[in-house]
Amino acid sequence: MSQGSDPRQAASSIQSLIGDALRETNDLARKEIALFRAEMAGNVRQLVLGLACMIGAAVFAVVALLVLIDAFVKWLATVVGSEWLAALIVGGTLVVLAVGMALWARSVLSLSTLAPTRTTRQVRQDAQALSERVSG
Repeated sequence: MSQGSDPRQAASSIQSLIGDALRETNDLARKEIALFRAEMAGNVRQLVLGLACMIGAAVFAVVALLVLIDAFVKWLATVVGSEWLAALIVGGTLVVLAVGMALWARSVLSLSTLAPTRTTRQVRQDAQALSERVSG
């Protein structure tokens, strides 16, 4: 009768494998959390930039309306022969510029840009790799 593997060695080996798997899982979770934090920090920076752009758009709109409207309306009134028509043309142009800037800022501020897409993709890949490792 040949001596097979000792049951105590097999149990110790299984415990060692389980311990290794738990350590690797813990390390993986820590790395995923670090990736999540880094990605969210980048997304928050983009959010702050978008908010700054939105504020800048509002400031430019107000400054443009206050500084240029009077001078430009008076000049345009001499060209078109009507002060109210000149005011309408100038005001409409400034509103179009302000709306364009606000729409661009809104696209930067959308909630979809805050989603941690790289972290989500990495977690899926890691879960797939772990399941393949366990089953294979």
